[in-house]
Formats: sequence, structure tokens, C-alpha cells
Amino acid sequence: MTNLDRYNRKILQELQTDGRISNIELADRIGLSPSACLRRVQDLEKSGVITGYRAVLDNEKRGIGFIAYIAVGLSDHTVPAQEAFEAAMRAAPAVRECHNTTGIIEYLLRVELPDIAAYKVFHVEVLGALPQVNSITTYVVLDSPKDERG
Repeated sequence: MTNLDRYNRKILQELQTDGRISNIELADRIGLSPSACLRRVQDLEKSGVITGYRAVLDNEKRGIGFIAYIAVGLSDHTVPAQEAFEAAMRAAPAVRECHNTTGIIEYLLRVELPDIAAYKVFHVEVLGALPQVNSITTYVVLDSPKDERG
């Protein structure tokens, strides 16, 4: 495991804010030489602490006007039922996140769609078509005052 000392933690914080920052600027912000900073970033990548870099997208410009979190309960709690549900979620482009959770539901989904009409189609034709789905509770996102996902 990579040592997450104060420099590495600062590197990670800066890269989460701006993954395209130049090595020279990053080194300057954290107080290291560019060569030492680059070695640390490469070590964080090799060790798997940094698993990739992503672009932050403008949903409105992509035609995404409806975002919701959906709590899904299953009626069948077998491994094959969970695997079938997870495969269906991986195949659904509207599903941007799928998390297996503890508690009264089995899954929490994050979906992004153009509008409520598209959500209705997703609700009926994707979630509603799965035999193992027992309950669906939708939480529509009105605003995101803090969103640190890349």
C-alpha cells in the first residue's frame, strides 16, 4: 500500500479538483520539486490509489434534464437474481451508478435521462420488466449544491 503522507494527500486533493493540472503547477501548489511530484503521482497510479481520470460534463449541454436516485428492492435474494439485476443495470445506458447496499433495499441507482417522459419509459420498460424487482422508490434530484464526482 502506498504511504498517504501529507504530500500524497495534497496531491490527491488537487487532482480531484483538477485532474488536468500540469505537473509544474501541482508541484508548486503542494511544495515539492516537479520531479518529486511526478514520481509521487506515478507511484499513486501504479499502486492503484489513482485509478483513472475523468472529464466533468455539463448535463444540460448533453441533454440531461432529469437525474434521480432510485432505491430498488428485490423479491428474490439469490446470487443469480442479483447477478441478473446487475447485468441489466450495466446494460442500461441511463444507469450511471449502481450500488449494492445494506438496509431495507438492495440497490441504489443513479440515473440520468433527458426528461420525465424518458424516465417513465425506463421505469416501465427496464426496471418494471425485471422479475426480481419488488420495489422502486425514486428520489428526483432538484439541485446539486455539492457534487465532487469526477
